[in-house]
Amino acid sequence: MKQKRTWKFKLFVGLAIFLLMIVVGFFIFASTYYTAQSYAEENVQSDSDVAVENGKELVFEPTSNKKNIGFIFYQGAKVEAEAYAPMAKEIAKQGYTVIIPHLPLKMAIFSPDRADKVIRNHPEIGTWIIGGHSLGGVTASDYASRHEKISALVLLASYPGSHTDLSEASVDILSISASQDEVADAEAIQAAKSSMPSDAKFIEIEGGNHAGFGDYGEQKGDGKATISNEEQIMQTSAAIVELLEGLE
Repeated sequence: MKQKRTWKFKLFVGLAIFLLMIVVGFFIFASTYYTAQSYAEENVQSDSDVAVENGKELVFEPTSNKKNIGFIFYQGAKVEAEAYAPMAKEIAKQGYTVIIPHLPLKMAIFSPDRADKVIRNHPEIGTWIIGGHSLGGVTASDYASRHEKISALVLLASYPGSHTDLSEASVDILSISASQDEVADAEAIQAAKSSMPSDAKFIEIEGGNHAGFGDYGEQKGDGKATISNEEQIMQTSAAIVELLEGLE
């Protein structure tokens, strides 16, 4: 009898240790992410051109010449939303509202339809565009494929997932990659053309890298950029603004 109790006790202890390891591992995973750097932090502040509100959503709203177009952006996996503030603010300066929702664990896959709430919160906006960086772009692609209210899709170092087909969708698509990006799968980005409309636009930023679409420091496994972070963000913002202007 004593031997049986000892066996049960050892099993209980083993399970307890296993569960503790899972909890600790999850805590480490949840608390480790890329944070916004100084360039991004500067752009989270309001100025005379753009009003910034950082609550459940990070909202960049133009103070004048506001267009009836909104851009929802899903952050890259494990990247702080504020890291994309420089890009968002540049776009907002041209009259477009940009909204970056704060996502669970900073990963869009845990809240793929978060854009629904953004749209409900901003009934004054009539035309919607969605986009994302890296894994955020994969999730944004899936959302665009399921919602006719989305007029355009922006992919930064990203592509639609294998189960997402946008080839017949009436949505404008802009895909921006970077020549020094060693995180995103360049072959997959090219292969994804078959799942997009024939008029999808592809741009490669010469000298840019994966992390350069935001401002969150170096990313593990990434290539070395030969242009500045600011230059890559400016080129990216200009290309997105050109897309938005075509929707007016």
